Amino acid sequence: MEIRVLNYFVETANQNSMTKAAKRLHVTQPTLSKQLKDLEDELGQKLFIRSNYSVKLTSEGELLYKRAVDILNIVNKTENEFKSMNNFNGGDLHIGCAESYGITIVAKAVKSLSDKYSNIKFHLYSGNFEKVTKQLNGGLLDFAVTVQSLDTSSFNSLNLPYMDKWGILMRKDSKLSNKTNITINDISKIPIIISRQGFSDEMPNELKNIQSTLNIVGTYDLLYNASIFVKEGLGYAFCLDKLIDTSSESDLIFKEISPHISSPMKIIWPSKSILSKTAELFLEELKKSLN
Repeated sequence: MEIRVLNYFVETANQNSMTKAAKRLHVTQPTLSKQLKDLEDELGQKLFIRSNYSVKLTSEGELLYKRAVDILNIVNKTENEFKSMNNFNGGDLHIGCAESYGITIVAKAVKSLSDKYSNIKFHLYSGNFEKVTKQLNGGLLDFAVTVQSLDTSSFNSLNLPYMDKWGILMRKDSKLSNKTNITINDISKIPIIISRQGFSDEMPNELKNIQSTLNIVGTYDLLYNASIFVKEGLGYAFCLDKLIDTSSESDLIFKEISPHISSPMKIIWPSKSILSKTAELFLEELKKSLN
């Protein structure tokens, strides 16, 4: 299985058309068609459902697509790392991030590094703990930033000096807006919007313990989108502080939960992998900024 053919396969899947894919790949359609047929023969599986004007992935094709994208990303990442070894002036940094204001710490370290090396490029990936650790172990990420007290013993880690505070995002005219303290009991009485990761390890135990009593009316991937629904009076968003504008000009306010629920933050990286030159320098810069 050649990298070139995997690239042909992914491009064809992205375009849903051999004609369009052939043009983008600068090959003839018969050549592309033969290469993909040879790939199907090699794997012993049909990868595309073909019609006169389009192609569509089979279930086997969808599985290969996920694998092929990861493989091509790793190849590209590796090529870039080796290119940057001579006359180093920067490189690519891949970081999985939880949605948190504490990412400011990481951003400042990247800024300090980019001031020294003009060709630093950063790539940020969102995802829950399970997703980003899988990408770390697969070589797709250099680092991941985690929140909540999770088991990271299989990784190298560095504690970051920031604690996320959990609370409720609400309209300023909502019935809870005048309360000094928002309790767990209050949350069970309101229509709540939670992160789509739901009651995974990242969710505080205090909320997981009352899951059965919650009136969950919606879920979100990006808090900004959820805040629009909050503005429209569709519910209250359970989230971290300092991610949405709650200034005097905003229609929204954030209320911390009492007693306070906070989550520690750390950055982790594979314990058995060799860091790229860019990743090494970033880690040095980050440690320097914390001292």
